[in-house]
Order: sequence, then C-alpha cells, then structure tokens
Amino acid sequence: MYLKCGVFLMFVMLISACKQTGYEFNSKEVEPIDSITSLDTNLDDTHSNVGRAIWQKPGLVIEKLGDISDKVIADIGAGTGYFSFKLALKAKKVIAVEIEQGLLDYIDSTKVMLPENKRSRIETRLATPDDPNLKSQEVDIILIINTIAYIKDLPEYLQTLKKCLKKDGKIMIIDYKMKRLPINSPPKSERVYLDHLEDVLIDAGYKLLKVDDTSLDYQYIIKAEKIN
Repeated sequence: MYLKCGVFLMFVMLISACKQTGYEFNSKEVEPIDSITSLDTNLDDTHSNVGRAIWQKPGLVIEKLGDISDKVIADIGAGTGYFSFKLALKAKKVIAVEIEQGLLDYIDSTKVMLPENKRSRIETRLATPDDPNLKSQEVDIILIINTIAYIKDLPEYLQTLKKCLKKDGKIMIIDYKMKRLPINSPPKSERVYLDHLEDVLIDAGYKLLKVDDTSLDYQYIIKAEKIN
C-alpha cells in the first residue's frame, strides 16, 4: 500500500513492455491463466518479477494461509497485484488495497488474464496512508507483504485493521530480514526488525500464531490472530 521506491517505475515498465510487444490486456483473445506458475510466467513478465517468483515463493506463501476457498482476503499494499491475482485463483474474494489509483487501474485492466469466473473475485479499493478503507469485520485474512515499514503509525494502523477482521480473523505479514541481501531490496532504514514487529502486534491486541524466519531466504513471515 505504501508505494516503495521504484514501484511506479515498475508500473511504467510493465505498460511499456506491453506496448512494445503489441499485447493488449483487454484483448478478448487472451487465454485465461489458471495457475500460479502460469501467472508468474505470463503476467509478471518483467525481469524483477520473474526473479521475485524464485525468492519470494508465492506458492509457498499462499499455502501457509491454509484453506482460503471460503475466505475474504485484503491484500494491503497490493501494488500491481502480484499476490492479488494469485490469491484470486484460490480465495472467495480478494480486496486489493492501494493508495495509488494508477496501480488499482492496472489491476482492474489486467483481470482479463484470469479465468472469466474468477475475475470478479478481485475488488480494488483506494485507501489513504492511515486508513485501509475496509469495512468493519469485512475480511477473514489481512496480508501485508513488503509494506509494513512504510506505515508511519504502525500501532494505530494495526488497531484499525483489527476492526476490519472477522471473529478469529488473521493477519500475515511478510517483510525483509535485517541483514545484507543479494537481491534488490529496501535499505535497512526501510525495514522492520522481526522482534520489534512481534512486540507491536502483541501490544495491539494480537496473538502470535507463527513466527517463521526460515521458509524464505530473504524474508520473515509472521502470522497472528486478533484477540476478540
């Protein structure tokens, strides 16, 4: 949700690449993509996103959410929809939340890449830096990937998110480890220490369910549940 350095450039590159190849996202001739691997190959066709599929392991991340076939998921900081599209293949509904309308427009224009019966599963939602624009008890799961460090008042924001979660709702946060990384990652000043994030979640009224800093090479995963 919080636009990181280079995200807008990536967005421009995606559009430019499509123009160079003559590809039209809204073409009726596009063959729907119905697997995460196919999405990585055909939708996320920039060099950075292809590499991201290797180190971010989106299939593994989504697997850790459990059975989401009947879940409504909010993808906070959706960007160009890297995870939103993948989640839409499995979840009941995905709310792609962003503070940049241009990124949401991109997601809306790219839904044609999904099977027709799954395109309506993605809803884009324009938010503000301090308000995710989610309704009370609207979602089952909140997913925040590569975004948490850009939320200015994190304790207050997490309190707001609690109100958006249904009973026994869960939040999963994935962000970069605080060490030297061999990938194009934010500087350490734009990362959050794992133990600090654990403390903030607990203080905000969440129960930690799983803290995992081994499944992904360059990132940690925290899964928590709101305390009702």
